[in-house]
Amino acid sequence: MKDVLDMTKGKPYKIILAFALPIFLSNLFQQLYNAIDSLIVGNFIGTNALGAVSSSGSLIFMMTALFTGTAIGAGVVISRYFGEKNYERMRDAIHTDIAFGLVSGVIITILGYFLTPYILKLMGTDSDVLPLSIDYFQTYFLGSLGVIMYNILSGICNAVGNSRRPLYYLIVSSVLNVLLDLLFIAGFKWGVWSAALATAISQFVSALLCLGFLLKKGTIFQVRIREIKFHWGLFKEIIHYGVPTGIQNSVIGLANVVVQSHINAFGGVAMAACGSYFKVEGFAFLPINCFTMAITTFVSQNFGAKENERARSGARFGIITSVALAELIGILLYILCPYLIAMFDSNPAVVEIGVKQARVESLFFCLLAFSHCIAAVCRGAGRAWVPMLIMLIIWCGIRVGYLEIMGNFDLDISYIFWAYPLTWGLSSIVYLIYYYTSGWQNGFPVKKEKLS
Repeated sequence: MKDVLDMTKGKPYKIILAFALPIFLSNLFQQLYNAIDSLIVGNFIGTNALGAVSSSGSLIFMMTALFTGTAIGAGVVISRYFGEKNYERMRDAIHTDIAFGLVSGVIITILGYFLTPYILKLMGTDSDVLPLSIDYFQTYFLGSLGVIMYNILSGICNAVGNSRRPLYYLIVSSVLNVLLDLLFIAGFKWGVWSAALATAISQFVSALLCLGFLLKKGTIFQVRIREIKFHWGLFKEIIHYGVPTGIQNSVIGLANVVVQSHINAFGGVAMAACGSYFKVEGFAFLPINCFTMAITTFVSQNFGAKENERARSGARFGIITSVALAELIGILLYILCPYLIAMFDSNPAVVEIGVKQARVESLFFCLLAFSHCIAAVCRGAGRAWVPMLIMLIIWCGIRVGYLEIMGNFDLDISYIFWAYPLTWGLSSIVYLIYYYTSGWQNGFPVKKEKLS
C-alpha cells in the first residue's frame, strides 16, 4: 500500500503535514504558472490583454464550481470507504467519480463556449477588452475537459492519501505551460487566446498522467476503463456530500462575477490592476488550500474508521497552522505589493490600484483561512450543509448586497475591496459560534452519516 496514505494511523500532525506539503507544492507550481501566464501576456501583448486574462478567475470559477464542488463530495465518500477498509465500494466510487467528470467536462465545454460572450457583456466588460476576453475564454472552455478531469483524478489520488503524484504531474504540466506560452506568444506572436490554448494542453497532459497512475495494476484503487460508469447508489452519496459544496461554490462564483462587474465599471486599467493583485493573492491561498484538503481527507478517513477524537485533534492542528501561515503571507504581501504588482504591469495607474487592493485585504487573510478550514472540517464530517448556508448568506447575499448599495454612491474603487475582509470577518464569527455551540471542543461529537 505504498501508493496510499492511511491517515487513521500515526501522529496526526505528522500525517497532515506529510499530506499537505505535496499539495502546497502542487498549488505553488499551479499558481506560479498562472502568474507566468499573466506576466508573459502583460509584457508581450499589453494592458488590455492582461485585463482579459486576469479577469478570468471569477467567470471560470462560476462555470465550473458546481461540478468541482460535487467532486469534493466524491473525495469524502472515497476517503470514508478507504478509512473503513471497504475497498470494493471505494473502487466503485472512484469509477463513478470518473464517469461524472467525463460528463461534466462535456457540459462545461458546450456551455462555456456558447455562453461566454453573453456573460462577459452582462459583466460590463470594457469594450476595449471584450474581444480579447471572448477569444481567451472560448479557447479556455474548449479545453475544459482536461481541466475538469485533472481535478477529478488528482482528487481521487488525494482521497486515498497520495498527494505526491499530483505534485509530480503538475510540475510537468507547469513547465510545459510556460514553454508553450513563450512559444505561442513570444515566438509565434499569436494572440491572447494562445495563453488559454497552452493551459488547456498542459491540463490534458497532467490529466493523462494522473489517469496512467490510477490504471496501475495491483493497487487497491486500480481504475479499469471498462468499469467507468455510474453506480447510482454511490452517485447519490456523492451528490449528498458534494451538491451542498457545489451549490455553495457556484453561488459564491456568481457573487465574484458581480464583484468583477463592479471592477469592470472602472475600466481596463482597473481590470488589469485587480487581476494582477488576484494573481499575487493566489499565493496566500496556498497554505489555506493545502490544509483544507488535508483536513477534509483526514477527518473523512478517521470518521470512516470511527476515530472521532483523532479527527478532532488533527483538525485543530490544521486550522491553527493554516491561519498562522496565511497571516504571515498577508503581512509579506502588504510590504512587498508595490514590487509584485509592477512585475505584471509597470503602468503607474495599474500599480496604484493593485497596491490599494493589497493594502485593504492582505492583513485579513487569517479570517479567510479560518473560514475555509472550519468549512473543510464540516465537509469531512458529513456536514457540508453548514458551510453551504454560511457562505450563501454571507459570502454571497451580504457581499452582493453591500456592493449594490455602495455602488450607488460616488466612491472610489476601494469600496469593492472592503467587500472581502468584511464578509470574511462575518463568516469567521458565525463559524466560531457554531464551533462552540456544536460541542466539537468536547470530543468532536459530530453526527455520523450512514454509508450505504
